[in-house]
Amino acid sequence: MATSIFQFRQKDRRPWLRVILQLRGSVVPTIAPRVLLCGTFAAIISWLHALKVPVAQPGWANLIPSVVLGLLLVFRTNTAYERFWEGRKLWGGIVNTSRNLGRQIWVAIDEPTPEVREQKISALNLIAAFGIATKQHLRGASVTEAVADLVEPNVLDNLRTTDHAPLDLSVRIAAFLEEQRDRGNLNPYQLASMHRLLDVLVDSLGGCERILRTPMPFAYAIHLRQLLLIYCLILPFELVSKVGWWTGLLVAIISFTLFGIEEIGEEIENPFGTDPNDLPLDAICNTVRQNMQNLTTLNPREANARALVDNSFQ
Repeated sequence: MATSIFQFRQKDRRPWLRVILQLRGSVVPTIAPRVLLCGTFAAIISWLHALKVPVAQPGWANLIPSVVLGLLLVFRTNTAYERFWEGRKLWGGIVNTSRNLGRQIWVAIDEPTPEVREQKISALNLIAAFGIATKQHLRGASVTEAVADLVEPNVLDNLRTTDHAPLDLSVRIAAFLEEQRDRGNLNPYQLASMHRLLDVLVDSLGGCERILRTPMPFAYAIHLRQLLLIYCLILPFELVSKVGWWTGLLVAIISFTLFGIEEIGEEIENPFGTDPNDLPLDAICNTVRQNMQNLTTLNPREANARALVDNSFQ
């Protein structure tokens, strides 16, 4: 049974203490070496200070104003989250548009022969395949294996050679709509409405590609990391005269905070991957697939008649 995106959200409801101690999904394993480096260096400085070596330099931490560093971190995190949220909105659009397009295909297209019904089922499978192909395309993964059970063998062969599988699938959906119009199973107004929905799907695909192919400027990331490291390494010289042997622990806590914020921004910058903090694209695609399968269990004539009755009371 397909995993629902609503079921996915239920995973966030965990005991508070258990969340604190959880490593999966946190940035602790990634930043631990950096924190250990800064804490160890600070411990060495406190040891030298205990030996009366003149290492205490009050005021050094002000070489990099904390306000400036904080603003840089906030900008980095906010920019990364904007990309994450924009990706989620685009995928929400893919889900809703897929449902609307599938519903219109299933209800609006006449079925003069059983063959047309089978073609409609194939078209709904192409819609589900479009979402999966988009996910795989964004991840740089194989498309053909993921959609092998949804498309015809000849379509699968073409997907193996195409450079852009989601676009290829959208063209096939458009060709199906045009064919049904030519056969008289679809009027021009319905065709135009379905083409608009198909355009929205392709626009959402393009929006995801824009996020993927426009990363944060690398020079900005380099400069921020350099400032973070310099700040954490000069901090012990500022604190050692005030806290003594606690310098190592205090610097480790501060560096854990700063490096963690920077790493979170780095991790959510590309929301289409497979990390725990990325968008649940597998669950989203499974939801679209299940929706398309559910549509095929409905009688389109009954659904159309029910819609007409409902409209008569509006």
